[in-house]
Amino acid sequence: MPPNSSTPPPAQSPLSPTQPTVAPITGASPPKVQAPLASIPLMQRPLPGVAHTDSKKQPSATDAMTKKMLEGRTGLLDIIAPAAFVVTPNFLQLNNTYLKSFFVYTYPRFLNTNWLSPVINFDMTIDITMFVYPIATNEVMSQLRRRQSQLESTNMMQQEKGMVRDPELQTAIEDIDSMRDALQKGESRLFQFSLYFILYATTQEELATLTHTLESALGGMLIYTKQSFLQMEQGFNSTLPLGTDELRIMRNMDTGSLSTTFPFTSATLSSNEGILYGINRHNSSLILFDRFKLENANTVVFARSGAGKSYTVKLEAIRYLMVGTDIIVIDPENEYEKLAEALGGSFIPISLNSDKRINPFDLPPVPEGEDGETVLRSNIAMATGLIALMVGTITPEESGLIDKALYQTYALKDITTDPATFSNPPPLLQDFVGVLRNMSGTESLTQRLNKYIDGSFAGLFTQPTNIDLGRGLIAFSIRDLEEQLRPIGMYLILTYIWNKVRHKLRRRILILDEAWILMQHEDSARFVNALVKRARKYYLGVTVISQDVEDFLGSQYGRSILNNASMQILLKQSTTTVEKLAEAFKLTDGEKFLLLESGVGEGLFFAGQNHVAIKIVASYTEDQIITTNPQQLLALKEAAKVQLAARNSAPQPAPQNMPEKS
Repeated sequence: MPPNSSTPPPAQSPLSPTQPTVAPITGASPPKVQAPLASIPLMQRPLPGVAHTDSKKQPSATDAMTKKMLEGRTGLLDIIAPAAFVVTPNFLQLNNTYLKSFFVYTYPRFLNTNWLSPVINFDMTIDITMFVYPIATNEVMSQLRRRQSQLESTNMMQQEKGMVRDPELQTAIEDIDSMRDALQKGESRLFQFSLYFILYATTQEELATLTHTLESALGGMLIYTKQSFLQMEQGFNSTLPLGTDELRIMRNMDTGSLSTTFPFTSATLSSNEGILYGINRHNSSLILFDRFKLENANTVVFARSGAGKSYTVKLEAIRYLMVGTDIIVIDPENEYEKLAEALGGSFIPISLNSDKRINPFDLPPVPEGEDGETVLRSNIAMATGLIALMVGTITPEESGLIDKALYQTYALKDITTDPATFSNPPPLLQDFVGVLRNMSGTESLTQRLNKYIDGSFAGLFTQPTNIDLGRGLIAFSIRDLEEQLRPIGMYLILTYIWNKVRHKLRRRILILDEAWILMQHEDSARFVNALVKRARKYYLGVTVISQDVEDFLGSQYGRSILNNASMQILLKQSTTTVEKLAEAFKLTDGEKFLLLESGVGEGLFFAGQNHVAIKIVASYTEDQIITTNPQQLLALKEAAKVQLAARNSAPQPAPQNMPEKS
């Protein structure tokens, strides 16, 4: 029968964001809830300081006066009760808010953990209520035994008649058999479970839209709901925080299935240590993390142009500097010059016109735990890779000649595998070319190296090192290097940094911007891959940034670098790259859509086995330092000019005349 629409509910449901209510029940039926004080008529409540008389006695004049006074006071019910409550067959109206009740009537055969999360994280006002009724195991065992006997008898009869095997019947028998085993061993229990929803909307049209959204989301998981038609009031009462199940629409669940309904499973990435990366877009929690607490401290950042990848990495650099981490950057576009200036760091331009030089033949002090032979061999391997980049493709025979010439070049400076000789002045590129000229079969190599000695590129690789890797923020700029020299310059800087990092253990982050430049060449890609693999041993975290996702992931070394990075940040992507990322990161359709629709500084944040949707946030001061928005940078320059002009036009204080000495 339809509910009595003239009877208001005992209390108004709180119009608040999603807040599931779990109501465990210990008996076979819901417990009786004692009425709270607010539901007792005001005139029946005992008043402190007032004498209470027997109800059979005639009320005194004082009691009558007290009753009259209480009738004129505002009680708790008057405060929380709605002004209007309308009950219809398919919705409720609470003041100006429309409500609709739903219940789940069927579930799939298997439930995945956290299946309720999409509903909980919906951007809508919704109440979720669960009732759990434990069932005695001995009763369940008896019913299952009887049911299994019936199904097996049916199966035998079908076989005797020569009927085709019924897979559904066979599955039911197997399920009951496994359930009986689990119950008998005490590994599981059986429960009856009720799940109800209440949607809130400001209009009936909005309510219809939300209804479709909820039913579609659950239906996609083979979880089907029905509206509490003609029972809207009972559905509403069942979701109030009173523990009363007036609908009593239940389904059987074992312990494993019931555990998947636990509602409080929103993914968070927060710890007591680390820095703030941003805000979780699902639940607005802070993403606080320390990348050095992961398996390794390496990070890969993928984003399309203008999506905020440099902004994100610079913000991370500022915050890690504040906790004592050194930051080293290879900067292709001078984006870190302003940051280095603001934070008191060093900005080192590497170009033909710069006076800053790095000698590729420098040898580092022998690190603890290694010997001179290992260090010399490692440096010769790195120098071979650099020369291969300088001359282009080399044959295996030429590689052998380069290796032999390098050993002879160091020997000319009395440098051997003895660590004591490493303090001798190292050779220069022209020394190496001189050795090559005296070897047979090296004519092609020497001709290709001549331009770095006497030609248009002379001077960049032929002088002693005159820079030092200090503390704080160090940015190496390669913007003014010719396009042909960029991968060579990046490789040279990386070898210099690697030697310094191995020499002294200290927490550092190396930011490698536009890594696709190095990934285009096998020798440099191989070196970056080796550096990423070994970085953890030297307390180094490598941040690799790239917007060319397809080329990066298409390289075997790019894939290896990705596999050795415990943290990944994916910002806004284009339709052409999102499929590649979905394949590499096993993204869902929803996560692919999120990457396509994200704004600047929004995307997915992966840390170990966890990942969340992130929005990068910066303070006003941080934003002024790290922004790369041309319009914002122009506005900042204009503001600086105005401030400078105002400062120059301000009247200067008149000089005070000093009294003459007598």
